[in-house]
Amino acid sequence: MTQDTWSIGELAARTGLPVKTIRYYSDSGLLPVAARSSGGHRRYGPEAWERIRLIRRLRALDTPIATITQVVTGERTLDELVSSELGAVQERLTELRWREATLKALDDCAGEERLRRLEILSRVQRLPEAQRTLTDHWHRQLSAAMPERRLDIMIAMLAPAPPQDPVPAKALAYAELHLLIATPSFTRWTQDYEEEMRDGPAFYAEIDEAAALTAAALAQGLPPGAGPAVDAFASAHARARRESDTPAFRAYLHGLVSRSSGFDPRLERYWSRVGTVTGGRVLNMTVAHRWLTDGLSLSITGAASDTPRS
Repeated sequence: MTQDTWSIGELAARTGLPVKTIRYYSDSGLLPVAARSSGGHRRYGPEAWERIRLIRRLRALDTPIATITQVVTGERTLDELVSSELGAVQERLTELRWREATLKALDDCAGEERLRRLEILSRVQRLPEAQRTLTDHWHRQLSAAMPERRLDIMIAMLAPAPPQDPVPAKALAYAELHLLIATPSFTRWTQDYEEEMRDGPAFYAEIDEAAALTAAALAQGLPPGAGPAVDAFASAHARARRESDTPAFRAYLHGLVSRSSGFDPRLERYWSRVGTVTGGRVLNMTVAHRWLTDGLSLSITGAASDTPRS
C-alpha cells in the first residue's frame, strides 16, 4: 500500500536513521515538512525521502552539516560544493606532502645539519604566505623601468611556486630561496649598469631576442662565442644607450657586465635552487649571463684578429 506522507517514526524505520537524527535534520531546516497531523505532529513526503538520500551521500564524504544546508536550501549548488571541497582537499594534500618532504629532509641527517635544515625549512611551512613573501621581494627589487609583460616573466622565474609533490631536495631548495632573499645586501639580477641606460624600454624590447637565443644555445650545449645571441645582446645595450655596436662599445660593455651582480655567488646559488625547485624548466640566468659575457669577450677578440694590419 502506498502512502503520501510518513510520521517521523515511519520515516526513521524506512531510512534506517535514528528518530533523533531525523528530528535534528528537521530542526536544522534540512527536511521539508509536508503536513501536520491532527495532533500537530510533523509528517514527511517523498521530497524528505529524497533529501535524506542526498544528505546521507554527502555525509559519507564528511561534508559538514552547515555546508549541506547551503546546498539543500539553494544557497550553493552541488557543482559549487564539489569544486570547493575538491580544492580544499587538494590544498590539504599539498600541505601534507610538503610536511612529509620536510620531515624526510630532517630524517635524512643529524646533528648540526639537522638544526641547519630545521632553521631553513621553518621559513616555509605556511606555503601561501611563503610564496607571497618571495613574490613581493622581487616586485620590490626589479627595475621600475621593466615593461609589465617582462616583469611578469621575471617574477615567475625568480619566484617559482612551491612544488605540488615535493621531494626533500626540492623542499630544501625552495626554503633556501627564502633564506637567500633575507640575506643582508642580497643583490638582484637586474644589473647596476641599467642605471646608465637612456632608453630602458628599448633595452627590454631588444633583450628578449638575446635571451631566447641564449636559452636555445644553452639547450643545444653550444660553447660561448660570437654569434646571433651575442649580437642581439650587444645590440640591445647599444640601442638602449643610443650608441653603435662597435668593437669599442663591446669592450666597454664587457667590462660593465663582468662587474655586474650577475656573478654574485649568492645569486648564482639562488638560480641553482630555482633550477632544483622547477626541475630545470627555468633558464639559469647566472649561467646565461656568464655564457653571454664569455661570448662577448670572444666576439671582441675575433673582431680584433680580423682587423687588417696597417
